[in-house]
Amino acid sequence: QAQLVESGGGLVQPGGSLRLSCVASGFTFPLYGITWFRQAPGKERELVAHITTTRDPTYAPFVEGRFTISRDNPKKTVYLQMNSLKPEDTAVYYCYAEVYRGTWGQGTQVTVSS
Repeated sequence: QAQLVESGGGLVQPGGSLRLSCVASGFTFPLYGITWFRQAPGKERELVAHITTTRDPTYAPFVEGRFTISRDNPKKTVYLQMNSLKPEDTAVYYCYAEVYRGTWGQGTQVTVSS
């Protein structure tokens, strides 16, 4: 069965950086685009960034220029490099693949606070 496992979250001060990882298993990873979403307390889940099978990225306007999405197919991993973090970036970050009617990871908490 398809599985996505996120890691790399934590507590960081405003202006700091984190790199999230999403490791895939159970499906042919290079054939699928991968999306990062986030959900803050009391808010709806929102799209953060997406990377296609040909490594073309798209970003939500609120992370454009600060976050970078990338993928390593041999490692079956998608990364989200997050720089210049703001308190409003605090959320649980999830990765998602449109495989088997949609597969979500369990999420990783990112907290930006001084």
